[in-house]
Amino acid sequence: MALLRTVTLGCKVNQYETEYVRQGLLQIGYRDAQPGEVAQVCIVNTCTVTQEGDAKSRQVIRRLARENPGARIIVMGCYATREPERLRRLPGVAEVITDKRELPDLLGRFGVVDIPQGISHFGTRHRAYVKVQDGCMLRCTFCVIPLVRPHLESRPVEHILQEVQRLVANGYREVVLTGIHLGHYGVDWSRGRPPHQWVRLPQLLQRLLELPGEFRIRLSSIEATEVTRPLLQLMADHPDRICPHLHICVQSGSDRILRRMRRRWGARRLLDRCLLVKQMLPQPGLTTDVMVGFPGETAEDFEATCRLVEEVGFWKLHVFPFSPRPGTPAAEMPEQIPPGVKHQRVHQLQQLEQELRARYFRSLVGSTLQVLVERNDPEQQESWGTACRYVPVCVQGIHPPGTLVKVHIRDWSPQRLWGQAVVGQPLSSGQ
Repeated sequence: MALLRTVTLGCKVNQYETEYVRQGLLQIGYRDAQPGEVAQVCIVNTCTVTQEGDAKSRQVIRRLARENPGARIIVMGCYATREPERLRRLPGVAEVITDKRELPDLLGRFGVVDIPQGISHFGTRHRAYVKVQDGCMLRCTFCVIPLVRPHLESRPVEHILQEVQRLVANGYREVVLTGIHLGHYGVDWSRGRPPHQWVRLPQLLQRLLELPGEFRIRLSSIEATEVTRPLLQLMADHPDRICPHLHICVQSGSDRILRRMRRRWGARRLLDRCLLVKQMLPQPGLTTDVMVGFPGETAEDFEATCRLVEEVGFWKLHVFPFSPRPGTPAAEMPEQIPPGVKHQRVHQLQQLEQELRARYFRSLVGSTLQVLVERNDPEQQESWGTACRYVPVCVQGIHPPGTLVKVHIRDWSPQRLWGQAVVGQPLSSGQ
């Protein structure tokens, strides 16, 4: 029996695509290599969002070649699309997949006859990612992704419904919808059609809500302009099925920097959309991405970002310094920011994040939240999981991993909430 090892760098879409390839190979007899075993095939799914992602991808390939001598290393992902020749020269690399649309062909070359339309499991996780869309047609000046994933392609609704049904039947109680540009789901089908014939993200969610079974849906990263009233109304009407959590990409709170980034809105519009979310959803969990040190970013620009983040009340920030990517306009812009200034601004935002997290966690004490149990500690008689609002929760008592539990929140710490399971009440995501 041939042994398989997979390594994924980067986003949820990459994790989904790795799982798609892995399951295709498992169905023809491959087995996951355990620690210490030498794999015959290694799949590396690479990331190229930052220079660090490129470097980590190369390091992983070299390590796999050392630890699995003679293995056939298959490299895929965004870095594979951007620099295939460099990756082909690395030790052990047998094949570089430069287009994700080639994945079914890859499985066919391995001998998979029944090419899957999707996945049925998601490794050892208790939540499953479901890719619904690929490609980005925006041209933000800092982003390399439209260069390596330029083809806008939405999956058929029926394929998504069937995949979610399989996952729920196999015990997954949270499904995370993800894409390269999630809010553009259906754009490729809707062009030229009247609005009443559109099948966009709200229409997809409505179809998913009609599926039987006890499970909840979470949306991955989304742009502010795509958080529409119809989407929010669906979330408000179904708080037990659609998690009241949105990861809204900010990048900057400065209008001047947003224009240089070639984003599609200003800070006021972004703030108004976030305030609408807070108006329509009770105590929503709001998280975001923030870039610091974009070329030309002044201290005043950075302070504008801090003010926006604080006014919205994002409780979790993914803060990253600007990383010039070859082929993007921002890489050639003047006024590049020194690394030391970027580091200081990252640290300042991380300090603000701690304050906002504490404020949000305190506000949830006394509420009742729906928690997906992910592990337990028999010694401490505690269970650990993730609330509908994406907050980590410790629950008193032992509860089976992979189950949804209604939890009354009694206390908080800087790292998590603490609560007790509510017995004998209908399961919901809380008020």
